[in-house]
Amino acid sequence: MGILILYWTDKGYLLRGIKVIYLKGHSGAYIDDWPQFENAIIAADPDKAKQQQWELAATYNQVRPTRRLSKINETMGTVAFLIVQKNRIWYEHYAEGYGPASKTNSYSMAKSITVSLLGKAIEEGFIKGLHQRVSDFFPEFGTELTVGDLASMASGMRWNEDYDNPFSSVAQLYLEKDLRKWMRKQKLVEEPGKRFDYNSGNTQLLGMILEQATGQSVSQYLSEKFWKPMGMQEDAYWEYDSVQTKMEKTYCCIAGNARDFARFGRLFTQNGNWNGEPLLSSHFVTKCLSPRFPESPQYGYGFWLSHYKSKSIFAMRGILGQYVISIPEDNLLIVRLGKKRGMFKENRPFTEDFYAYIDETYAMLKK
Repeated sequence: MGILILYWTDKGYLLRGIKVIYLKGHSGAYIDDWPQFENAIIAADPDKAKQQQWELAATYNQVRPTRRLSKINETMGTVAFLIVQKNRIWYEHYAEGYGPASKTNSYSMAKSITVSLLGKAIEEGFIKGLHQRVSDFFPEFGTELTVGDLASMASGMRWNEDYDNPFSSVAQLYLEKDLRKWMRKQKLVEEPGKRFDYNSGNTQLLGMILEQATGQSVSQYLSEKFWKPMGMQEDAYWEYDSVQTKMEKTYCCIAGNARDFARFGRLFTQNGNWNGEPLLSSHFVTKCLSPRFPESPQYGYGFWLSHYKSKSIFAMRGILGQYVISIPEDNLLIVRLGKKRGMFKENRPFTEDFYAYIDETYAMLKK
């Protein structure tokens, strides 16, 4: 009877959650969940991968981590930690049996990648610009909502982003078996384009628009436009909703490795240029890394922003403390993948571990 009630009340997705999360011994999202779902392949190019391997710094791994960094990494379950300076890997550490090729879930770092695909689709004329109306693709969302509103988290959509609540919108998004159908039922309750309100549904709807506009799956488009040209070392996997519908979870859930994720930070650090080739418009990169709303300076279009240590910093970020942190003025990247993150304090837009990773990286570089 309980199972029937779940289906009757549109909560059948919870049964999937029990199977892929709770019966696997977890209480929520975990970094190795991707084999429990169906996945699309984001294909790499083996030849370009051989030609574009990361260089190692002359002093690679010659400096030990600070005591504080070691303690944080152990406490937070860090499985990969990289420092890339001047386009060379300066420090690299893995734990718990993980290594350079190990895949873990990107979680919301995928939002930055999806918005990158939007920029490419605009360049190629599939989408008119950030001003194009969502109603050109999905009329049920009215005529005011734009793709730029989705990319900047300003849709005005009714949404609950509570990751600890199994009845929240984001929990259902994670477990639904027909994302296209489910997303088209969502409603706008505020005027679009007026304020920042972080909402994973925005990026999922954006992925559906990219699919329609390009005539390709987002995983195919990502492979062709970024994964292969950037010499990614490994194929990656993008979770999708079900075998029947095959809609990627474009707000999250790319299974890849730390070295390959770092390449997206490098691409944006270099204003969309990759080894002399413009892969993404520098104008679009600048737009992504600039806050849309003065009252919400922590977010641009698909990327988180910070001025910690009086430096202009941007970051890709995931719910369990997945980070690609870029500090362009020092040509510095910090990549962290792991099982949990710290707490929010002092009304700061990032959890305490984010600032610690930056502090301890600079402490290591001074040794």
